[in-house]
Amino acid sequence: MFAAAMSLALAAAQPAAPETQGPPPPPPLPQASVASATGVTPYPAAFFAAAQPNTARDMVDRLPGFVFDDGDTVRGFAGAAGNVLIDGVRPTSKSDDLDSILRRIPASQVERIDLIRGGAPGVDMQGKTVMANVIRKTGATTTGLIAAANSWVPDDGRNTPTIRLEAAHRADGTSIEGSLLLAQFYDDGAGVGPEAITAPNGAPISTTHDDTKGGGVQGTATGAYTTPLFGGVFRINGQLYGQQYIYDERDQDISSLSIQPTLDYQRQNKEQGEIGLTYDRSFGAKLATETLFIQQLQGEDYLEPFSEIGEVERYREQHTNGESILRSTATYSYASNLTLVAGGEGAFNWLNSHTTYVENGALVNLPGADVQVKESRGELFAKATWVIDPRFTLEAGLRYEGSKLSSTGDVTFQKTFSYPKPRVVLTWSPDPADQFRFRVEEEVGQLDFNNFVAVTALTTGQIFTGNPNLTPQQALVYEAAYERRFWTSGDLSFTYRHSNLTDVLDRAPVVSASGDYDEPANIGGGTKDEYIAAFNLPLDQFGVPGGLIKANATWRSSRVTDPTTGQERPLGQLRPREGEIDFNQDLPRWKLTWGATYNLGWRQAYYSFDEVEIDNFRQFGTLFVEYRPKPGLSIRGEIDDIGADYRRTLEIFPDLRSNTPLQEIDIRSLYTAPTLYLRVRQAI
Repeated sequence: MFAAAMSLALAAAQPAAPETQGPPPPPPLPQASVASATGVTPYPAAFFAAAQPNTARDMVDRLPGFVFDDGDTVRGFAGAAGNVLIDGVRPTSKSDDLDSILRRIPASQVERIDLIRGGAPGVDMQGKTVMANVIRKTGATTTGLIAAANSWVPDDGRNTPTIRLEAAHRADGTSIEGSLLLAQFYDDGAGVGPEAITAPNGAPISTTHDDTKGGGVQGTATGAYTTPLFGGVFRINGQLYGQQYIYDERDQDISSLSIQPTLDYQRQNKEQGEIGLTYDRSFGAKLATETLFIQQLQGEDYLEPFSEIGEVERYREQHTNGESILRSTATYSYASNLTLVAGGEGAFNWLNSHTTYVENGALVNLPGADVQVKESRGELFAKATWVIDPRFTLEAGLRYEGSKLSSTGDVTFQKTFSYPKPRVVLTWSPDPADQFRFRVEEEVGQLDFNNFVAVTALTTGQIFTGNPNLTPQQALVYEAAYERRFWTSGDLSFTYRHSNLTDVLDRAPVVSASGDYDEPANIGGGTKDEYIAAFNLPLDQFGVPGGLIKANATWRSSRVTDPTTGQERPLGQLRPREGEIDFNQDLPRWKLTWGATYNLGWRQAYYSFDEVEIDNFRQFGTLFVEYRPKPGLSIRGEIDDIGADYRRTLEIFPDLRSNTPLQEIDIRSLYTAPTLYLRVRQAI
């Protein structure tokens, strides 16, 4: 109601904005026919003009029917892709995330953005069914940026300033660019509130007041250089990153302030460096190749002292890890409607981990405390994209993955895996407004190196051991999607995805004479169903000029057999529901954009042999307004985390959940204070 009232009040002072038209149709087919025939819908810079975007990221957010995906954190290059290309190619950095890269591209340098649905000849869909391709302008340009921001938490007076500097120059096929980010940050998952422990019948056992704070500092420097070389294009890029995170927690017994409080302190220092080399070369009009090499190195030092009545503990984990990737791809345009892609990728990963745990001055021997893990993995792939006719596009491919995993130290093993991963995507566009997409694919997960080492959660009293006898989780995925485009920027889509799971990774109990515990394990098969809805609704038709509602939501259901109880339950760490609703209104006459975001919140559960943890983050919102007094200058204000709070529920059993009754319930509620955010951005 507030959003609609403010929209109408501001809009009354200005004439209604005309509908933004799409790009002029390339002859001889009208635009709608071209989009239907090739799966590509172009959105020129003029389409986004009313929103006065600052960066390519702002423009991507306004694409009808598109939900941004920043990619996954996995080993190797192929599986880490997001769903945005830049000038037809994927950024070659892994540590420099796609979101940051797009925010460094000024909107003034974007010629258009192509939205690719289902597939198109010559386009590597990176395993996605919908991709965006940001096409930059050609010609000589020099750009720069200075931005300063500050977040302020009124409840306790914390300030977290940030400064960002960027510069780029492009001319004659050569470009050089760099950026520097220095920032303080705070953890909005921390807060204050009560923690109550009760018996199963609700009788109180204890109540504490929890006061938690988290935050730190970080710095990131990036650079890239691109130049023509030997008939192709060579690019080198790099990043240096450092961060220190500190978390403090003080839990005070409310019934007696004289009782010693529980104190928990966590410090994490992290350093990371990456260098990437890429060489692209075309051999005539039909054949193009790309070769890339990426080297990553990372170090992390985590320290956690913990104390409560009669108990003093100290946990420390130090590890270094690295990844080397070499990948080569060849793309052959067999015909105007048929493209073939083939290539291979090799990667070498390693981790050295050392863990110590001291309890009341005595060193505790942890299984998996000193571990060195190595992995060699390779993948061969081939695929074809065929535009059968203006209504049908078929993408079919096969990847074959092989890996060798070994460990020395406290955990010694050697394992070899190999998996074929076929994929078929069929796109049917019966008319320019409607599209159906169907996908069948075999997906294979990766084993987390942390599953081989000992970790702990002192605040909940849990210590987790490693397990070398693991197999990657697999899923046979069936997906169907329907999308309807309407008006100038309206879009509605529904997706259903069903996964048959094999070798599900979770935790399973280990019963021993010295005591029971649990470890990472494959717990059998299962299923997962996902229902996804998204829409773009322009509000000009409803008397709100320049208004737009963009929303997406995902519902999930799943089934697996609990290894402790033998009963059916949902998958661990799976959120049954999540999504958000965004409202924006562009007011060009006032040089303003304002809006609000409503996040639906989420819930997820973790299952161990003697405990069930349920995390809830309830619904919260954001309000913002951005003012652009002149070209290149923008001032943005936000109120974040409105109504946010977090609840953690622990159902605690004295031993195996299958053999012992529920002992107590521990409920912690943390209130997250709203934050005021101000940013001034000047493009040069």
